[in-house]
Amino acid sequence: MATEICNHTKTRPTIKRGSSGPAVMQAQCYLNNSLTNTNLATDGVFGPVTEHATHRFQTCADITVDGVIGAQTWSHLAFWANSPDFVC
Repeated sequence: MATEICNHTKTRPTIKRGSSGPAVMQAQCYLNNSLTNTNLATDGVFGPVTEHATHRFQTCADITVDGVIGAQTWSHLAFWANSPDFVC
């Protein structure tokens, strides 16, 4: 699978289920590039599927698993999304 180009926004606000907008699109794109067998719609809506992918990512990255994308998760997402490997 080709890597998506993630250029929806440079901002990194804390986002969680119920959030929407360009930051969610960025996170969805990063999640797609970081996890195997993940094909999230990059629709900007942080719903249950994005929340599940966030939990999976946080577990694989061995960081706090809360389903919320804050500073720690953004940092790891940016790293893995731009890595030639998948976190899991």
